[in-house]
Amino acid sequence: MLHGGWPELVARATPAKMAAASPLDFDSGKAESNEASSKWLDAHYDPLANIHTFSACLALADLHGDGEYKLVVGDLGPGGQQPRLKVLKGPRVLTESPLPELPAAAATFLKDQHEPRTPALALASGPCVYVYKNLRPYFKFSLPQLPANPLEEDLWNQAKEDRIDPVTLKEMLEDIREKAEVPLSVQSLRFLQLELSEMEAFVNQHKSKAIKRQTVITTMTTLKKNLADEDAVSCLVLGTENKELLVLDPEAFTTLATMSLPSVPVFLEVSGQFDVEFRLAAACRNGNIYILRRDSKCPKYCIELSAQPVGLVRVHKVLVVGSNQDSLHGFTHKGKRLWTVQMPAAILTMNLLEQHSRGLQAVMAGLANGEVRIYHDKTLLNVIRTPDAVTSLCFGRFGREDNTLIMTTRGGGLIIKILKRTAVFVEGGGELGPPPAQATKLSVPRKTRLYVDQTLREREAGTAMHRTFQTDLYLLRLRAARAYVQALESSLSPVSATAREPLKLHAVEPGGSPPAMVPGRKLFIQ
Repeated sequence: MLHGGWPELVARATPAKMAAASPLDFDSGKAESNEASSKWLDAHYDPLANIHTFSACLALADLHGDGEYKLVVGDLGPGGQQPRLKVLKGPRVLTESPLPELPAAAATFLKDQHEPRTPALALASGPCVYVYKNLRPYFKFSLPQLPANPLEEDLWNQAKEDRIDPVTLKEMLEDIREKAEVPLSVQSLRFLQLELSEMEAFVNQHKSKAIKRQTVITTMTTLKKNLADEDAVSCLVLGTENKELLVLDPEAFTTLATMSLPSVPVFLEVSGQFDVEFRLAAACRNGNIYILRRDSKCPKYCIELSAQPVGLVRVHKVLVVGSNQDSLHGFTHKGKRLWTVQMPAAILTMNLLEQHSRGLQAVMAGLANGEVRIYHDKTLLNVIRTPDAVTSLCFGRFGREDNTLIMTTRGGGLIIKILKRTAVFVEGGGELGPPPAQATKLSVPRKTRLYVDQTLREREAGTAMHRTFQTDLYLLRLRAARAYVQALESSLSPVSATAREPLKLHAVEPGGSPPAMVPGRKLFIQ
């Protein structure tokens, strides 16, 4: 039933699984009740796949250069324990390897022009980026160390010489953590989490070690180096916990550029080429989005949000931001808000849907109510309902099928759907253009004879009419000025001569009778 070489998914998609995964799709709010009218084919559903991740840790790439695209997953593990790197070929796990720390992002990129042109895999985990070629470890990039707090170093030196006990060390480290601007090292933070009985053993084990303060990677993406082609060499862009953005050389893995931000970046979107011109958008923990350009060490524009961002996707020249107030917002790169769409539930994840055959770019948003909504600008294109809330989304070529949607659920399930080749999200394309109301013909009254005569008169004697108007305006201003001067000289008008002696008027009209019956009116002057 499936079109395109993916028979193994059909064999694995048993009737029971297909029934469990059968979605109720909607097109512009209209329900589609069966798979024949749906835009998606159910390829695979496994509620026990044991995959716990988010959208930034999913990537699709032809890792071996054989035309078979595989899914790379940075798996957090159940409960954030036992993180692993998984590579899936179809619905089955091809390789699996443990990770030292929780993954932050995964990306595939071409690092050089050498043949065969197989992409490298980059996985950000803790303070390091692990680079793989042909699924084998190739290079490990570590973030540069940061200077440690001198007060913290002095305390550990005293502990090394047994001049202070562990309880005093803990009290003084807590005081430094609350007041000092430089954060504590990982060693001190771990020490502060220990129970009293465990402190002495920890101090004896680590007191001889040098204090090292290491930042970690919070987000990662790729940026084309000098060409905009799909198979061009790309640089890695890293966001770190110490409020910096680093651009890495794809071959030597040296730092090409460093940019500072007012807050910690959590989402990144880039466009352009590093050697020519690029624009970088960083959504940060302080609820703002900062725009940086080439040769700028600090942000050029700032978009202030009313809530914390939960996702950032670039669709053509529009930045689509999801907020924790259950809404999607569209902004220009200069910070102008274009539109806002309210969601029926909280947004858990976001990603880009790009259909190359039709030139369509849209935003996918996974909601807490089990829906995946697809929007082009603020127009709803499609809604997919899933058995569980979706926590990560990825759309692209998987196996040998171009338009494949991969979703993982909150319970660790894996859902794979294929977009039908005949599917059209919006009849007529859904391109950008004027709103339909702009084409409505207005009911304009017919032109009268008087209107036509007046228009011809203004066209023929426009200069003379303007001069007459200006003359009358100057005469009016002159008469007003003369009357004001005359009132000041004759004291006819109640105007104070100085600002220190203001003149106040209070008019009092006693009684509530008609004017003919009022006995008198009084005017009090202060």
